[in-house]
Amino acid sequence: MSVKDAAYIAGLIDGEGTITLQRKHRNENRRLAITIASTERQLLEFVLDASGVGTITSKKTYQPHHAKSFTYAVYSRQALALLQQIDSYLLSYKKKRAALILKEYVSLTPRNGKYSASLKEQRAEFEEKFLRIKPHQINEPRHTYHANNLA
Repeated sequence: MSVKDAAYIAGLIDGEGTITLQRKHRNENRRLAITIASTERQLLEFVLDASGVGTITSKKTYQPHHAKSFTYAVYSRQALALLQQIDSYLLSYKKKRAALILKEYVSLTPRNGKYSASLKEQRAEFEEKFLRIKPHQINEPRHTYHANNLA
């Protein structure tokens, strides 16, 4: 992925996306999820094409006056691979979430899904720490990126 594409996708995630840990089913372990919601399908198609991973789904509209909207989503190891490419361009609290994911997620997520008692406890602590990272909690200096720095 080009530097410009990575920076652009990071901006979309910072503005309209999420980096979270979610359960697909109630009794399952949480998995890494990166999503972006938009009424502009072509924007999400760009993300899909540039990243080479994920899916786009239509969201249900409940009122006739609501615009049709879509969600780009990527999960688990594919989401991790995307995060590795865009991490340095994130600017919001999601940067701190990404750093924690990149540091600890793989070591605390066995590919076979089998957790020892110790690993399960470490994973629960990791999830708790991750989910405590919320907006307006970063006290780091602001970063400024200019288009000419992305060439």
